[in-house]
Amino acid sequence: MTSLRRERVGEERGRRRSTYGLENYGIREPGAVYWNLNTPELYEEIARREEGIISAYGSLIVDTGEHTGRAAKDKAIVREAESEDKVFWGDVNRDFPQENFNSIKERMMAHARGLDLFIQDTFAGADPRYRLPVRIITELAWHSLFARTMFLDDIKVEDHRPEFTVINFPSFHADPQRDGTRSPTFILMDFSQRLVLIGGTSYAGETKKSVFTILNYLLPQRGVLSMHCSANVGDEGDTAIFFGLSGTGKTTLSADPERKLIGDDEHGWSNDGVFNFEGGCYAKVIRLSPEAEPDIYRTTRMFGTVLENVIFDTVTRELDLDDASKTENTRAAYPLESIPNIMPLGYAGHPRNIIMLTADAFGVLPPVARLTPEQAMYHFLSGYTAKVAGTEKGVKEPEATFSTCFGAPFMVLHPGVYADLLGKKMSEHKADCWLVNTGWSGGPYGVGKRMKIQYTRAMIRAILNGSLAGVETKPDPIFGVNIPVSCPDVPAEVLQPRNTWSDKEAYDRQARDLARRFNENFKKYADGVSEAVRAAAPVGD
Repeated sequence: MTSLRRERVGEERGRRRSTYGLENYGIREPGAVYWNLNTPELYEEIARREEGIISAYGSLIVDTGEHTGRAAKDKAIVREAESEDKVFWGDVNRDFPQENFNSIKERMMAHARGLDLFIQDTFAGADPRYRLPVRIITELAWHSLFARTMFLDDIKVEDHRPEFTVINFPSFHADPQRDGTRSPTFILMDFSQRLVLIGGTSYAGETKKSVFTILNYLLPQRGVLSMHCSANVGDEGDTAIFFGLSGTGKTTLSADPERKLIGDDEHGWSNDGVFNFEGGCYAKVIRLSPEAEPDIYRTTRMFGTVLENVIFDTVTRELDLDDASKTENTRAAYPLESIPNIMPLGYAGHPRNIIMLTADAFGVLPPVARLTPEQAMYHFLSGYTAKVAGTEKGVKEPEATFSTCFGAPFMVLHPGVYADLLGKKMSEHKADCWLVNTGWSGGPYGVGKRMKIQYTRAMIRAILNGSLAGVETKPDPIFGVNIPVSCPDVPAEVLQPRNTWSDKEAYDRQARDLARRFNENFKKYADGVSEAVRAAAPVGD
């Protein structure tokens, strides 16, 4: 150990310190405490602690261990007086006893005794009117780099006083029998204490999504629609937002070299326009193509990018983005500035177009369709996509997935709150809404083929430049959405999904079956929406 390193052990380091200290959480006598280290400093700590590998290109490769994705079933919210009547309790928002939370917190803080800690005092929300000061306390240096990358950290303030804090100790495990958790892993949120506790998992996405969940609770109560979406803006100030679940192309399609990226994942829509919640991007990189996704591909070869579970050559440290032997959910976390064409302030005006992306593995939804406002609310509440074989353990054939508001695991309030805000803002600002299927054509997964990304990009381009809005449409006989009869640079036969199937009767059976699944899923919302929204449902059996 060098003399310089010896001097630093036990010190509290960093250029910006908050007067709101660790003792406020019950953390006493930690080891070294590192405040707001910058990216090069964190690289040094990560290398020294052997937490990651530096690739041949300067990006950082980390292994998240057993958890290669979110532990959704291990997430819960404390049931307490302040939020009890607001939270939409159920399978997604599971309740957790206050006393159990406090017990875990007390033991976690005791666990921090002698533990080196990394602190990032960050912000969530690019719009100053809705910005939330958030502190991230971690035991892993690479988790601190992840937080610094994903959130806003360059706001000039004299004293950062966190309004919410996330404490993430992967080495601390719960005792399910004693604590009432489902497993040793936990993601617990207490709105009254403004605190998130995470333990038993090294997957950094838990920190990011916890902050998103907080904003989904707070902002709608202020009239701001919180959205799991990407957003970009054209030269004429025409903002577009892209809803979509993982694997639908949300990140890829919003990273358009001809438009400025606002953000790739989480945004708010206020009375003044759209603003990014984050300062970074968190993109899936499995089988990433330098031809189809050049901007994102370049970030995997940049200093400051964190690559999760990406396979590499142990000698040359060359990356193999095609290798899914660890997980299909390989990820890159990189600063927004790594993309060449961005909105530096992180916000823009009201959306002119709303695009709802789905990857229909059943091959029956049209590649592009215009939605009425009622259909937009219906599909927003449905949040449909489909998993395909091989993407998750146990998935052997296409599996329909419905995720409320395209982000059910993070939506704390009643779904109707978000849907009503969407409908209201669409009406006020005259936004058009489109359904775009990036999934299969000519048959289901295993028979048909994935929609060519060149065709999808052409459809998106026609939506954004306004040319598709003037094209004649025909209603789909089952799903009711309005399908354009033509689109520049897309063969006309591709636009009508039934025409791409050789077995037309098989298409009809599959389409009716998917319509039935839509209707079955929507039953839980039916009592909370208008008759016009219910009427937007597809024709069932």
